[in-house]
Amino acid sequence: MIITATPKAAWALLIGGLAGWIASIVLTVDKFKLLTDPGFKPLCSIDQVVACTTVIESDQASAFGFPNPLIGIVGFSVVVTLAVLGIAGIGFPRWFWGGLWVGLVLGMVFIGWLIFQAAYRIHAMCPWCMVVWAATPVLLAVTTGQLFERSRGVLQIVVEWRWTVVAVYYAVVVLILFLQFQDYWLDLV
Repeated sequence: MIITATPKAAWALLIGGLAGWIASIVLTVDKFKLLTDPGFKPLCSIDQVVACTTVIESDQASAFGFPNPLIGIVGFSVVVTLAVLGIAGIGFPRWFWGGLWVGLVLGMVFIGWLIFQAAYRIHAMCPWCMVVWAATPVLLAVTTGQLFERSRGVLQIVVEWRWTVVAVYYAVVVLILFLQFQDYWLDLV
């Protein structure tokens, strides 16, 4: 069965994919600049809490032995390619959408681990990482809608509630970041 993305879904995939891809590129470039120039300070390293350098130099930033953003560059490139072809009206087999869906689910699991690490182990926030944290659940929700749109039973419930799940995810992440960095936020006011 061939599934063609709706124009709305294709554009959402393109915008989310580009946001994640650009963030991954910037993080990768900054990682290599930090490796070659110890005095380099990324623009997103503002203070002790909003500190890309602290996050990029952590062990967690290379969880698989290479910089994590390389995964993003590859993964988001697939999403952007799919989106552009979707905008052109080209469909893909259901298994392809299923592969994308599985990749995004695994990405969300990894992002959940990274959020925990940033908040509770590294004690710093990286704005570019947060772009990826924000884009991926939207991409998963859109892909879920495309893949399971005509399903029945539990999958239909998942499709109907996917945006609520995304909103709850955002609320939980904001709450975690607020509570963990509460003194920082309150000092800004």
